[in-house]
Amino acid sequence: MAHRSGEPRPGRYAAYAWLVLGYNILVILWGTVVRATGSGAGCGEHWPLCQGVVIPHAEQIATLIEFSHRATSGIDVLLVVGLVWMAFRRYGRGHAVRRYAAASGVFTFTEALVGAALVLFGDVGNNVSTGRVVILSIHLLNTFLLLASLALTAWAASRQLSADTGAAQPHPAATGKGSYVVYGAGIAGAIAISITGTIAALADTLYPAKSLAEAFRWDFSGTTAPILHLRIIHPVVAVLVGGYLLVVAVMTLSGPGPAHAKQMARRMAGLILLQFVIGAANIVLLTPLYTQLLHLLVADLIWISLVLLTAESLGWQGEIVPSPLSPLSAAAASAAQSSVQHLPASR
Repeated sequence: MAHRSGEPRPGRYAAYAWLVLGYNILVILWGTVVRATGSGAGCGEHWPLCQGVVIPHAEQIATLIEFSHRATSGIDVLLVVGLVWMAFRRYGRGHAVRRYAAASGVFTFTEALVGAALVLFGDVGNNVSTGRVVILSIHLLNTFLLLASLALTAWAASRQLSADTGAAQPHPAATGKGSYVVYGAGIAGAIAISITGTIAALADTLYPAKSLAEAFRWDFSGTTAPILHLRIIHPVVAVLVGGYLLVVAVMTLSGPGPAHAKQMARRMAGLILLQFVIGAANIVLLTPLYTQLLHLLVADLIWISLVLLTAESLGWQGEIVPSPLSPLSAAAASAAQSSVQHLPASR
């Protein structure tokens, strides 16, 4: 189908969607800098303003870090709005790109709401309340849903699953409910890793240990803060779920699934093995900022790989949207069908 003047071409839209996904990862990493440096209260209890003004006079580095995070988040909102607008302009009703782009817009909006809640409720800085843990967990879940929606938008645009280019055939790996259970358990496990990781990272920020021995002593002491007792859960869950995902990757590679799924399984397996090394280094080195950032980056990449592996294996395709026919084309198609129906049957 010919593109109207001013419409983004599929290749350009897919490239833009991948760009938006990459930018969101950078915003997420900068959010880790905000948390790790205790700069969440750098703008005071003001949102969306910073210190009650649009552009604050940054006397403290915390204000500069928090304001830059809000500024980059504001740019992200504009990028996602553009992503949604172009998706609805370029792709037909019922197309997967539209659905995933719309979901990206929704989760971008809720991401801003959760971020505002953290500031307005005072769950920043050295706050160690249960409410902060709950909101941070919701924040993490929403962030993962946003990354999944953006990744699926870029994936669907790259795959060109529409009647314009021909929809892909159902994937052999999507064999029934068992496949949904396998991949669904993997997704749930990855979310569990990230939520426990968020709690562990907050504990490391609020109660920095001077040695590995001191950190272990705090984890099992009855007199330390409860959040330190939860910190030990993260590595246990990470090893268990990571092992499960490695099994899923091996099953995908050894099975009759599509080539794209096998490629994604290789990437995910490699990232998981790398994450085991980074996670161990993060603990031994007492969670310095640079290992935290690398740890989170690889976690995001594993999540994206898992989501796309699931999409490839289960055949999350766009609905076939017939291209509109002109009256002349419709009449010709009708005449051709009528002629075929009136042909004498072969003996």
